[in-house]
Amino acid sequence: MDRYRDFHHRSIHDREAFWRAEAALIDWHEPFREVLDFSRPPFSRWFVGGRTNLCHNAVDRHLKDRAAQPALVYLSTETGDRRIFTYAELHAEVNRMAAVLASLGVGRGDRVLVYMPMIAEAAFAMLACARIGAIHSVVFGGFAAASLAARIDDAQPKAMVTSDAGMRGGKPVPYKHLVDAALRLAKHPPAKVLIVDRGIDKAMARTSGRDVDYAELRAKHLSASVPCAWLESSEPSYILYTSGTTGTPKGVQRDTGGYAVALASSMRRIFAVPPGEAMFTTSDIGWVVGHSYIVYGPLINGSTTIMYEGLPIHPDPGIWWKIVAEHKVRTMFSSPTAIRVLKKQDPKYMRMHDVSSLERLFLAGEPLDEPTARWASESLGVAIVDNYWQTETGWPILSAQPGVEDTPRKFGSPSFPVYGYDVRLVDEATGRESGTDQKGVLTIAPPLPPGCMTTVWGDDERFVRTYFGTIPGKSLYSTFDWAIRDADGYYFVLGRTDDVINVAGHRLGTREIEEAVQSHSGVAEVAVVGVADTIKGQIPVAFAVLKDPSRAATADAAAAMRKEVMDAVDRQLGAIARPGQVHFVTLLPKTRSGKLLRRSIQALAEGRDPGDLTTIEDPGALEQIRAALAAR
Repeated sequence: MDRYRDFHHRSIHDREAFWRAEAALIDWHEPFREVLDFSRPPFSRWFVGGRTNLCHNAVDRHLKDRAAQPALVYLSTETGDRRIFTYAELHAEVNRMAAVLASLGVGRGDRVLVYMPMIAEAAFAMLACARIGAIHSVVFGGFAAASLAARIDDAQPKAMVTSDAGMRGGKPVPYKHLVDAALRLAKHPPAKVLIVDRGIDKAMARTSGRDVDYAELRAKHLSASVPCAWLESSEPSYILYTSGTTGTPKGVQRDTGGYAVALASSMRRIFAVPPGEAMFTTSDIGWVVGHSYIVYGPLINGSTTIMYEGLPIHPDPGIWWKIVAEHKVRTMFSSPTAIRVLKKQDPKYMRMHDVSSLERLFLAGEPLDEPTARWASESLGVAIVDNYWQTETGWPILSAQPGVEDTPRKFGSPSFPVYGYDVRLVDEATGRESGTDQKGVLTIAPPLPPGCMTTVWGDDERFVRTYFGTIPGKSLYSTFDWAIRDADGYYFVLGRTDDVINVAGHRLGTREIEEAVQSHSGVAEVAVVGVADTIKGQIPVAFAVLKDPSRAATADAAAAMRKEVMDAVDRQLGAIARPGQVHFVTLLPKTRSGKLLRRSIQALAEGRDPGDLTTIEDPGALEQIRAALAAR
C-alpha cells in the first residue's frame, strides 16, 4: 500500500504543496495567495484570497467541452416523470432559477431555505443560490413543522423554495401545508415562498403577497443570463442542520473554495469516476450525501448525476439495477439500510438487469455489517466500498481510495483514513492514543482538511466547545464515534459515544425526541435510547412516565396512549423520529445525583449487561424497564 501511504503522508506533512496541487482541479476566478491560514485554531481558512464559485465549477466551466453531455438525469417512479438535462440545458435552468430568486430580492449572503421533494427544481435552486452567492439551507422533507420552524429561525432566510407535495410509495406527501404551519410558528419567517406546483396537492392554499408560483416567474426569465458571484474561498456556501445532544440543531457551515476542491479531489481519488461517466447516488438532497454526491461532486467532476424520486422496491426491487443498466452507471453510492431492505426481497431482482457497467458500490450512513456487504458484493458481482463520514465533514473520513491505490478491503471496515485527515484513536477519559484492537474515540487532529465544516452557523463558541472540547488536555475534533484499529491498520466503527442515534443513516438526538414526547400533556418524564435494529441500524425506543398512570392501565388504554405519543412526535419532528416502541413505566433509572442512566437502559433493551449500577437511586426502576421489555 505504498502509494496510499505516501499520498496520505504528504497530505498531512506537506499540506501546502499537496493541497495546492489538488486545488488545480477547479477553476479560480482569482488565485489564492495562501493555501492555509491556521492562525486561530481550531478554525481553518483554506485557499485564502482565492475567488471562485460552486455553480461555475459545477456547470459553466463544462459548457465548452460537455454542453451536449447529460448532466442531470431526473427519474421518478412515483409520477413517471423522466427528464434529462444536458450541461447546456442545466445551465439555462439554473440561470432562470437564479433570475427568479434575484427578482424576489435574494442576493449575496442572503439565506434561502429549500424544503423540497426529490425533483430537478431542487437541484436548480441549490445551484442558483451558489451562482448568486446566496447561502442555501436544505431541510429534509421528512421533518415536521416545528423542526422546520426552528431551522427557519436560526437561518433567518429571505426566501423559501418549496413544492405542493412529494410522493412516496404512490401516496402524496404534502409539503406546502407544513411550510404554512412552520411559518406560523417561526419568529423570523421569510418574506417570500417560491412554490414549484407539481399538481399533486389540489387543495394547496396560497398566501397572497407571500407565495409566488415558480412556473409563472420562470416564464418571465426564459432567456436569463445571471453572472456568477465570485466568492472569497472562505465565504459560506450553505448551512445544513444536524442533530446534537441538545434539542437545538446545529447549523453546519460550509465554505466555498475548500468544499469545491475537496469534492473535485474525492471524485477522482476516492470514487474514481472519470469525467463523462454516470454516478447514481440514492440519498436525498436534504442530507449531506445528497449535497456532495448528487448535486455538487459529480457535476464539478463533469460527470452525469442521477437524481431519483422513489423507493428501492417500487415498482419492483429491481428498479435501481434497471437504472444502472439503462444509464451505464459506473459508480453507485447508497446506504447499508437500503441494501438490507433489498436483501429481504426475492434474489432474482438483483440479477434481472445488466449491471456490467457498475464497478463499485459505495455504502455509508451507518456501520456496514460483514454479511450485508458480502451479500451485496456476491449478488451484484461488484466491489463494495464501505466509507465513513459525517454531515460535519462533507466528504469521507475513512475509506478505501481506489483512485489513489486499489488497496485490499475487509468486509465490515471502512478501511483507512482519507488523505487530509489526521485521524487519532484516543481514550475518552485520558486522551491517550489507543493501541491495536483497543477501543477509542475516533478523532481528527486539526486543521480539518478542506471541505469540512468551518463553524456552527452564528455560534463559533459552540463549534469549539462541541467538537474540540471533549478530549481531556487535547484540542481534537471528536466524531463522537467509537472505533478500533486492527494490526493491519484497518478501522472498524463501533457506534456513538453520545446521545445521538443513527436511524437508517439519519442522525437524531435523543433529547430532541424526548422533548417531542414530552410535548404530550400527559407525559411527565421520558427517556429515549437508540436500540440496535437489523434493518435500520438503530431505532429510537421511548420509556415514558405518565402523569396519570391509569391512562395505560389496560392493554387498550396503553395502545391508545402509545398512539397519542407517537402522533405528538410526528407533529414535532416528523415520522422519521417516531419511536419504534413506547413503553410506560412509573419511574426511570437515575443516579443518586439525578443523572438518567441511558446507557444502562439501552443495554437492557439490547439484551446486554447494564454495567455498574452502584450509583443507582432505585434498583426497582431497572426492574420496571426489564418487565416492560419482556412484555412487548
